[in-house]
Amino acid sequence: MAYTIQTIATALGAKAVGAVDLLITHASEPHTASETALALAMDPRYGDDLAQGSAKAAILWDGADWEDLGLEAAIFVPRPRYAMSGLTKLMDPGPDISSGVHATAIIDPSAELGEGAAIGPFVVIGRDVCIGAGARIASHVSIAEGSSIGANALLHAGVRIGANVKIGEGFIAQSGGVIGSDGFSFVTPEKSGVERARESLGDQGEISAQSWTRIHSLGNVIIGDNVETGANVTVDRGTIRATSIGDGTKLDNQVHIGHNVQIGNDCLLCGQVGIAGTTKIGNRVVMGGQCGVSDNINVGDDVVAGGATKIFTNAPAGRVLLGSPAVKMESHVEMQKALRRLPRLIGKVAELQKIVAKSKQ
Repeated sequence: MAYTIQTIATALGAKAVGAVDLLITHASEPHTASETALALAMDPRYGDDLAQGSAKAAILWDGADWEDLGLEAAIFVPRPRYAMSGLTKLMDPGPDISSGVHATAIIDPSAELGEGAAIGPFVVIGRDVCIGAGARIASHVSIAEGSSIGANALLHAGVRIGANVKIGEGFIAQSGGVIGSDGFSFVTPEKSGVERARESLGDQGEISAQSWTRIHSLGNVIIGDNVETGANVTVDRGTIRATSIGDGTKLDNQVHIGHNVQIGNDCLLCGQVGIAGTTKIGNRVVMGGQCGVSDNINVGDDVVAGGATKIFTNAPAGRVLLGSPAVKMESHVEMQKALRRLPRLIGKVAELQKIVAKSKQ
């Protein structure tokens, strides 16, 4: 598909100059851009790269001399990364799912499909499922009984939605995600070694054989509007009450959300984050890759946790955390500085020990 420079600029709410009717077929890095590409040179660092490609048009930084750069047209954006969101949305057609219901799909007669819903090959939709208007469901997706998915949702190939899951509008699920799997809850008839170790801070007491009995998951999962889940995300259903994810929250690939977890609005959880059961996450919380959060604790609004941070206790609102166990960012930086100085300190202590030993002779 081709777009004029003016069409792109209008979509971005940006200013276009030059040959605004020039047709663009795709976006490209400046040094590899063809004549029909829109070069992404949104920082002065990439200006020289334009000469290596053949682009006639580019998105540029404020104040750039587009004519001096040899361009026929340009788009100026004040916030480049935000402009990328609008540009990629405009140019991304999404998966190729034909309108209507594919002949190989299996849909229970009681299920309701909203106007304009597109159902791909080998999709299975269970009893009493409700699919909103304009939803697109790619191949090999299964949606179990009693679940509902709001309007304009997009489920990529191989997504699994469990029973009685409630999902709002604008939901996007990347391939392989599982929403509504059983929670990981097991108990022993007697007090387990884990429980004794936790109570005593390390002592299991007398060790004996023990077996694990499942606590079944009777709750469901409730997801708000405009939530996105990455590839192979897993969200467990609640034990009794629902596991919930608030409006606008985004989960990266391989994020795991345990049973009964409550996640607020507009959170951003990066790859391989794990949230243990019955933990509450506030609004606008950001967690870098491989963060872990212990069970039964609260993480306040606007907390930011750097990559691989491990949160074992309650985190107050607005705190910036690093490390394992998590501490304030400034404390973590000082601790790392001290750690780097440790070999030198040990050497000085050894020298002092020698001096003291000689003075005693």
